[in-house]
Amino acid sequence: MTTIATPTATRSRARRYALVVLQVLLAAVYVASGIGKVGLDPTVVAGFAAMGIGPAGTVTIGVLELLGAIGLLIPRLAGLAATAFVALMIGAVVITAATVGVAMVPVPAVVLVLVAVVAWARRHETAALLRDPRRLWSTRRA
Repeated sequence: MTTIATPTATRSRARRYALVVLQVLLAAVYVASGIGKVGLDPTVVAGFAAMGIGPAGTVTIGVLELLGAIGLLIPRLAGLAATAFVALMIGAVVITAATVGVAMVPVPAVVLVLVAVVAWARRHETAALLRDPRRLWSTRRA
């Protein structure tokens, strides 16, 4: 017996794959960004200093980016990590607009939109995790 994939099933599978690819790409962006911050790259430190953020704040943001990047790659944490990144990127857009100028806002704004897509797509998983945090360590699939 052969099974014929329905257009809806194929589309759903394609969306799932696209979402996973987006999560991996965002994780790569955050790893690259976080390494420069944690390593206190002089260019990064100077940019953050221009925004009024010192080395401690730079490293803190870098650590959050690295942890969030790992979270994006863990299926049960992906939605929660993306939601946290939405908050981080809203702050990045606001601080960039207020200190550096509107010309630099598109960079964090585009990343904000992309993580918002992941957060929205994973919202049901995030809600389930928040309702019952034990799901994180459960061996059953949610």
